[in-house]
Amino acid sequence: MLTIMSEPFSTMRESDAVVVTAPDGSTVRPVGALAGAASFATFELAAGQVSGAVSHRTVQEIWYVVAGGGQIWRSQDGREEVTPLEPGVCLTIPLGTSFQFRGGEAGLRVAAVTVPPWPDSPDEARSESGPW
Repeated sequence: MLTIMSEPFSTMRESDAVVVTAPDGSTVRPVGALAGAASFATFELAAGQVSGAVSHRTVQEIWYVVAGGGQIWRSQDGREEVTPLEPGVCLTIPLGTSFQFRGGEAGLRVAAVTVPPWPDSPDEARSESGPW
């Protein structure tokens, strides 16, 4: 009989998370992960701050805006879109999608799932040309 060992469950408070800077310049707090599967993090931009334009080499993301507002530009396979960001908006950033975002007057706060887990490598993201 094959025995599958499961990963131990974990708990973390966002306030205890290590704060890192993403390759796009946003503030990131990775707060949970399932080994090899996915991770959960929060991203923030200050009021008026603009991220660098990037695309991911290995990570896909699902975002949910929890506070503030702003805009995100996404480009993929000849399709471009600028989407207003406000609490309640959920969007995806599939692998290889170019994107850039900016905080509104109250800044921007996003909760996100990354698949696979958030990378530790700064060269995971490629610099791209964005609108801002």
